[in-house]
Amino acid sequence: MASLTQASIRAAELRKLLNKAGHAYYVLDSPVMKDAIYDSLYKELLDLERQYPSIISSDSPSQRLGGLPAKDFKSSKHRIPLLSLDNAFNLLELKAWHSRIHKLLESDQSIKRRDRYLEMVGELKIDGNALALSYSEGVLTKAATRGDGSEGEEITANVRTIPSIPLCLQIKNPPPWLEVRGEAFIPNTSFAAINKDRDLKGENQFANPRNACAGTLRQLDPKVVASRNLDFFAYSVHLPREWINQSNSLSNPKEQWEALKWLQKVGFKVNPNNELLKSVDEVERFFEKWESKRQKLPYETDGVVIKLNDFSQQQEAGFTQKAPRWAIALKYPAEEAPSKLIKLTYQIGRTGVVTPVAEFEPVALAGTSVSRATLHNANRLVAIDLHGGDTIVVRKAGEIIPEVVRVLKELRPINAKPLELPEYCPECQTKLSRSDTEAATRCMNTSCPAILRGALRHWVSKSALNVEGLGSKLITQLVEQGLVKSIANIYELNAERLAKLERMGIKSAKKLIIALTESKKQSWSRQLYGLGIQHVGEANAKALAKAFPSVNELAEKACQSPELTKPIHGIGDEIANSLKNWFSNPINQKLITDLKRVGFSLEATEEERKIIDEQINKGESLAHGKIFVITGTLSSFSRNEAKTLIENAGGKVTSSISANTTFLIAGEKAGNKLKKAIALNIKILNEFELKQLLST
Repeated sequence: MASLTQASIRAAELRKLLNKAGHAYYVLDSPVMKDAIYDSLYKELLDLERQYPSIISSDSPSQRLGGLPAKDFKSSKHRIPLLSLDNAFNLLELKAWHSRIHKLLESDQSIKRRDRYLEMVGELKIDGNALALSYSEGVLTKAATRGDGSEGEEITANVRTIPSIPLCLQIKNPPPWLEVRGEAFIPNTSFAAINKDRDLKGENQFANPRNACAGTLRQLDPKVVASRNLDFFAYSVHLPREWINQSNSLSNPKEQWEALKWLQKVGFKVNPNNELLKSVDEVERFFEKWESKRQKLPYETDGVVIKLNDFSQQQEAGFTQKAPRWAIALKYPAEEAPSKLIKLTYQIGRTGVVTPVAEFEPVALAGTSVSRATLHNANRLVAIDLHGGDTIVVRKAGEIIPEVVRVLKELRPINAKPLELPEYCPECQTKLSRSDTEAATRCMNTSCPAILRGALRHWVSKSALNVEGLGSKLITQLVEQGLVKSIANIYELNAERLAKLERMGIKSAKKLIIALTESKKQSWSRQLYGLGIQHVGEANAKALAKAFPSVNELAEKACQSPELTKPIHGIGDEIANSLKNWFSNPINQKLITDLKRVGFSLEATEEERKIIDEQINKGESLAHGKIFVITGTLSSFSRNEAKTLIENAGGKVTSSISANTTFLIAGEKAGNKLKKAIALNIKILNEFELKQLLST
């Protein structure tokens, strides 16, 4: 808790900044601060003034204003798949999407006779939950969540409580069936009232309106749903092609723009902020207009949706496995929030790299509470000019990883000192080193406790030796108590000694000893990967293990003839040099000797050697030298099994999509990797196509 003096100084700084921002916004009509940043700083000022009323001054911005419950939900298959949309995170990605669509449609002769500009419809992307509504003879018969796109949960009783969803269509002679898609959401005022009520009841507040809406729709008691004032916007319609309205008051829509008007006429609420757009430039103006105006809307939005207007063009463009090619969601920049820096700490990884970590007062970002973010290296510290006690702006990069964006220098404390990496390792006090060729700062002491902890965590990880029961907390105890000073030492532990450690009993200790013993049977490639040689990942470890079936052969070539390692697929100068440096180090040579002493072969088994010989005799497959990425759930085999099959065929499996990726293997529930592969025009294979490729 801040003292009165500290609160007075901080409040004065906040008043000055907020008044400046308020003048720019209301008088000059030229905002200098995002609304979310302003709101957070304003709240901080209010909290200080509530705590110390004596610091309130006349210039403070605060003074401007004195059914029956269900037992469960059934699964419901969608008549029309309810697909998600691919995302674009900037205007360049939008233009790339538009260019792909243009090329795709212009390749069809029937399309060439139409207008060349590809008319589009722009709609706001409501931050809620997608619903599929089914009508029979004009009456609502079923409502379901998106689920996996092909089937969701039936929540008809709950959806009936939403007043903006018609229980029957306002039309004579309705179609025999009708499918409507739209977004359920909670208006901002209702969301605030819900959280206030939950706070009074001592319940946890919802993180954001979207989460509140999702939780509400899955309530078993429709009365609870009705009390939360949900709303709904319809955005697409599906009905029989052959249907003709006998009253002639409506025609079957042939365009998205017509469909929105059609939905309004039959009784649905449609978002009024839609536009017919005839070029990418018009899309850009639409996007930029709503980036600022959306803050004043009574509901949350996180982007705009752009769709081809002509249904026949939509049909020509078609679909990928999970999304329509004819539509894209253009997202606004990641959510940002200000926070006060508490301190700068440092992490030391298994290779000795020192990473600065900013720890700050918790802020809510994208539905989660965030209180720390890495700053990568010394260069980043200099670039953002971080000082002690700074107020920083934090965001979630890609809506996942917290990062410090910038510093609000106007709020910097007087005489604040710049922050930089320490001269000595915080763990072992060894002088840190930084080469001229990389940004990383390293501790070069291989006996450093932090490096040892990192090496042990890597060795026992799922992708390496896969030792269950040896987690980070136990590793920390073993290192701190001096029981383990190298990887080999963990195989010299006994159950009796382990059982004396915190949160360990004899039963758990015995299970861990068994897991350690079993790990000695892991393949040579996993053992090699587990050594943690810099730049040697899983795929490279497998390629090296295949070319050099024992640690002795690899060490000899790495030290005496490093040029012989470079022809291997994926191995270049950087990895060759890393191998040479690692195997030339006497400490690592001792580690190899110790690992052999505790029972590791550090070489391929007879079965592994047989597989290698068979692959050599068979020759190169179509997968040889190709780079694969796997995403989603595979039904015929696990991801690891698929990975092994690809690598046995000479391919390489990596974890991330890049321009160098040859194939993406897409299983069920494929996510962002599928979207990125489509954007980069990378060939996408399903399981059947993968099997065909591997068999040739």
